[in-house]
Amino acid sequence: MTHQMLPPPENWTLVTEFVMVGFTGIHEGHLPVFCFFLAIYLLTLLENGILVLAVTMEKHLHTPMYFFLIQLSCLDICYTTLTVPKMLAGFVSPSGRTISYSVCLTQLYLFTFLGSTECFLLAAMAFDRYMAICVPLRYQAMVSRNTCLLLTGGSWLVGFLTPALPIYYLSQLTFCGPNVINHFFCDASPLLVLSCTDISQKELVDFLISLTVLLVSSFIIIMSYANIISTVLKIHSLAGRHRAFSTCTAHLTVVSVFYGTLFFMYVRTKIESSVNLNKVVSVFYAIVTPVLNPIIYSLRNTEVKGALYRVIAKTKLLQWDKQL
Repeated sequence: MTHQMLPPPENWTLVTEFVMVGFTGIHEGHLPVFCFFLAIYLLTLLENGILVLAVTMEKHLHTPMYFFLIQLSCLDICYTTLTVPKMLAGFVSPSGRTISYSVCLTQLYLFTFLGSTECFLLAAMAFDRYMAICVPLRYQAMVSRNTCLLLTGGSWLVGFLTPALPIYYLSQLTFCGPNVINHFFCDASPLLVLSCTDISQKELVDFLISLTVLLVSSFIIIMSYANIISTVLKIHSLAGRHRAFSTCTAHLTVVSVFYGTLFFMYVRTKIESSVNLNKVVSVFYAIVTPVLNPIIYSLRNTEVKGALYRVIAKTKLLQWDKQL
């Protein structure tokens, strides 16, 4: 049943734009905080960009695992670009902290879309590891190029559709002041605090959809790794076990960090009590995690490290040739 909204009283002023507090309330150490987030953002772009370039240039890395890794890097770039530049603009100018109602809803839609896509992409990566370790003889036939395109395309499509209903319900709410968002981007929780109409139905929709996305994707991951662990434990060689587990370590680390923060953030119905805590946790999964992912995937992966070294070497050679 469609939620019928009552028109606001005449003495209310409908909000047409919001002001995002972000971290601009930090008066002491204002410049260091700005420089820190700027450095993190630039490092995220650099790391993920180089990783995409390295995998693209190295033909022996044109495998399903690295195809999914490129998708993850693209998501991380989009994640930070959607939130950090606007937050940095708020440090520079008061006008940088304002955001129109429509742009705010668009930012929330895109952020939810990217987050949902990453959930299903990480599930697809877990399925890929399951096929590679548990049924290696059928791996190339089962996880073909078309399968990879289907899994990634499905992840992006489902992710894109996920925010449709929550954003629709949010657009039906009335905002009549105050218009100050205690966050560095337009997230659902701080927005709902500002609504002057009943938000119970919107909270329920958010809770159910968030729970569905997290449970479905995490169920695929858990089942994949349950089978992986069962298969690896049957390997008699200690070196063989270590080799099999080492291909999953990076993915498991990324999954643990990403899902841990998401479960904390979104699978709750009460939004009033912990907006400041939400903001701190949001920094971790929206800004810190994207800069950590390339490091996690490169640290113990000799193939990726070798590809990165070769790309850097080729870049330096091209620079020397231009100078000569």
